Amino acid sequence: MRIAIPKERRPHELRVAASPETVKKFKALGLDVVVETGAGVGSAVTDDAFAAAGATIAPDAASALRDADIVLKVQRPLTAAEGGPDELGMMKRGAMLAAILSPYSDPAQLQAYAAAGIDAFAMEFMPRITRAQSMDVLSSQSNLAGYKAVLDAAAVFGRAFPMMMTAAGTVPPARAFIMGVGVAGLQAIATARRLGAIVSATDVRPATKEQVQSLGATFVAVEDEEFKQAQTAGGYAKEMSPEYRAKQAQLIADTIKKQDIVITTALIPGRKAPVLVTAEMVRSMKPGAVIVDLAVEQGGNVEGSRPGEVVDVGGVKIVGHYNVPSRIAVDASALYAKNLLNFLTPLIDKETQGLKLDWNDEIIKGTALTRGGQVVHPAFATAAPAAPAAAVTPTAVADVVPAPAPAAPEEPSAAAAPVEGEAAAKKPRAKKVTVNPTPDTPPENGEATKNAGE
Repeated sequence: MRIAIPKERRPHELRVAASPETVKKFKALGLDVVVETGAGVGSAVTDDAFAAAGATIAPDAASALRDADIVLKVQRPLTAAEGGPDELGMMKRGAMLAAILSPYSDPAQLQAYAAAGIDAFAMEFMPRITRAQSMDVLSSQSNLAGYKAVLDAAAVFGRAFPMMMTAAGTVPPARAFIMGVGVAGLQAIATARRLGAIVSATDVRPATKEQVQSLGATFVAVEDEEFKQAQTAGGYAKEMSPEYRAKQAQLIADTIKKQDIVITTALIPGRKAPVLVTAEMVRSMKPGAVIVDLAVEQGGNVEGSRPGEVVDVGGVKIVGHYNVPSRIAVDASALYAKNLLNFLTPLIDKETQGLKLDWNDEIIKGTALTRGGQVVHPAFATAAPAAPAAAVTPTAVADVVPAPAPAAPEEPSAAAAPVEGEAAAKKPRAKKVTVNPTPDTPPENGEATKNAGE
């Protein structure tokens, strides 16, 4: 059985879906691995490194994909309608495709997978269960996005992060505010703290307070009786009353004007990202402050942010980089490749060395979009193809594109407090938490807002 690793061709994508380590593991399972030449260049993996691990190097995409039983990619395949090359048309019928497929961005492409006879699996839809944690691409990519967001902020910030006491005087520490305490948010907190900033964070889920404080940051929220009940039994945020949202919005506005760095991380499945920082809030910040919008490719959490640009608004810089995990492509590729290896390994029959899928398994049901020429995922199977949402570069993600929900959630108003659901976790079992927790249960339909960058 053959696995193909084609080169990623979408703009701003430097990652690759395999590493020399995972190629060796696939070879040990008895599989042939074909890598398109140049596939790993953006992640500092040469053709020679892949060949030394046992892969065959193909001269082009057609050669790599033609006889592949399994195709592993980072982003969804290009089609002829997108200007090609038509990667989907190069795959044989019956092939399995695993990638961050972003079906909410282009639901019609699911029909193309079905028509081509491709069994497509969206890795960003991985169920949030314990045995799937090592397969969770949203967590692995968002963790790096949170880290990189702080470094991107530091790169355009005109001051130092830590307090410095020198003979010439004292440099005060920077103040950083993280909006959304999921995987990206927690890593952003930890990274900003390591750089010496005074860090605070906000989220509407009470359980996140303990996580924030365990990392040495201050938790910001209106902690009244409604806040204490603002979480479902599954650990996800409830809709808050207009009165609470107004109080929280005022608190956030008062907090933001004192900050040097603000990082926003909130996404909603299949919808425009909620606005967390209004234009008025931006204008209230002091010149030299920096805002990093990790949700910029899905509409943005910050009014005035623009994809791929650093915007200056009255001296406040709004950073809106494309595909943040790809900006740290070496590690992002290594982790993503390991996620794919962990996903595929249980599906390989050790005796026949062929695919053996249990279509009733929770992981398979959660990630499978198409099977045998039909769209099978419950979020898309019964609905007619919708108009594509705003194009999103997946980071997880970036995507990030969040895990699916059969019904799209209600979009919060600009006054609503942020919910970052990449780590929409239950209350932690211990007081010490890691910077990339993964919840044990999948999001309840329409309730959890997702973490960007994923």
